[in-house]
Formats: sequence, structure tokens, C-alpha cells
Amino acid sequence: MQLEQSVDIEAAPDSVWAIIKDVERWHEWTESIKSVELLDGAPLAPDSRARVRQPKLPPAVWKVTDLQDGREFSWQARGIGFTSTGVHRVEPRPEGGSRATLGIHMDGPLAGVFGLFMKGITKRYVAMEAAGLKQRTEAGSHNEA
Repeated sequence: MQLEQSVDIEAAPDSVWAIIKDVERWHEWTESIKSVELLDGAPLAPDSRARVRQPKLPPAVWKVTDLQDGREFSWQARGIGFTSTGVHRVEPRPEGGSRATLGIHMDGPLAGVFGLFMKGITKRYVAMEAAGLKQRTEAGSHNEA
């Protein structure tokens, strides 16, 4: 299963990135997240881990597999027979502002079966996150701690 959603945001890429990288505050702008706890201390970095709690899903530990500061990060969580990869990317738009792309990719022998059961909720959560990110960034209400 592969789901991605892009959203155009009327804000500079640095502003969008500041909100994306502050994972412990995601619950403030999307109802798809109850909490995110960095397990290895802040800030988000390659190989750092985070416990993510979401409504209707068991808690999962995600490990950062790629981080290009100011541009994107990916992290993975492993289940029995599948691996989920979360993608978070910010790009400048030629006409100004930014485009954020959020997605989930599932791989592994049971990814297809798990994806059939989880596609609906996953699609809703990615859409909620894209909409929340846009609203939060355009409102300018994020202050770094």
C-alpha cells in the first residue's frame, strides 16, 4: 500500500519545516495524533526513535531512517510481516509558498493484507495531517520551544 497527499501552503518552506520537525507537538494541529514522544531526546535526528500514539491504533515506535534538514524526513515502524514508512517532504513552489507531501508506504509479505484493512483509516489520517499542517502553518501559530 502506498498513500501520499500533497498540499500547497502559503508559507515559506522553513516555516513548514519548523512545524513538521517538531513531532512532539503534532497533536496540537492534527487529531490523527494523540502524542509523539522522542525516546532518544530532541531534536529529531537520523536513527532517533519516537513512540507515536494515534486514535484507534496501537502505539508504535518509529525510527528515523532519513533526514535532510529543512527538506524531508522518513521514519519506519515494523509490524509482524510488514514495515510502514512515513514520508514528510517540503519543497518550495516556483510561484511562492511551499508544497508539503505526506505519505505512508507499506512493504513486506503481509503489507497487502494489512493495507486492505487499514487503507481507510490511513487515508483519513494522512488527509487530516495535510490539512492540519496547512492550517497551522498559514495561521503562523507555531512558536518553537
